Parts: sequence; structure tokens; C-alpha cells
Amino acid sequence: MSATREEPALVRKLRARQAEHRQKGKAYRAAFVVAGFTVLVAGLAMFVLPGPALIVVPIGLAILSLEFAWAGRLLEMALDKAEEAKESAKGTSTTQRILVGLGGGLAVAAFAVCAILYDIPGLPV
Repeated sequence: MSATREEPALVRKLRARQAEHRQKGKAYRAAFVVAGFTVLVAGLAMFVLPGPALIVVPIGLAILSLEFAWAGRLLEMALDKAEEAKESAKGTSTTQRILVGLGGGLAVAAFAVCAILYDIPGLPV
């Protein structure tokens, strides 16, 4: 994380939660590890299957970060990148926003034209 940027509030909350979690019993902590890996694997699968992977993967990392330092580092990196993206998005001009919207609209229109012209299987056209 860069020295000029304040650590995200979620990271501060996570560190406080880690201290509480370490006081729990082994069975409780083992259940968290199993749950964390299950959620993380489900989130990774959602990168190729339908689903909100960009939401589920950080949840899995957050659960695992209570036990593993590597998961905490990955989660902090992801939160830092998300904060950078948020700041970058705030700095976009109106022209940039319009161009991105037009590009997205043109992509949807191109897909619709291809679906109609080439009769893509599985689409109700």
C-alpha cells in the first residue's frame, strides 16, 4: 500500500476482527478455514461461470485472512486497487464518461446485430 494513502476502513476493521478471531477455539477456526476456501473456490469458478466473482472472491479472502497472512495481504492489495480505481473514476471527465457509455452501447448493438444475422445458438432471436 502506498505511503501517501490512508489504509481503507475495511482493513482497519479486519485487523480488529483478526485479534478477536484468534481467541476462538480450534474447531471454530477450522470451520472458518473450510468456509473461506469454499467461498474462495466458488468465487474463482465464477470467473468462468455466471456469478458475481468480483464480490465473492474478496469475501472468501476476508474469511481466510482471519487465519492466513497471505490472504490478508491479497485482500489488502485488492482493497487498495479498488480504492485507486474509485479515485481514478472520480477524476474522469464528462467526455470520457460519454465515450465509455457510447462504446458500451455500440458493443451491445454489435452483439445484437451478430445474434440476429448469424443466429447464435441459445439466444431467443
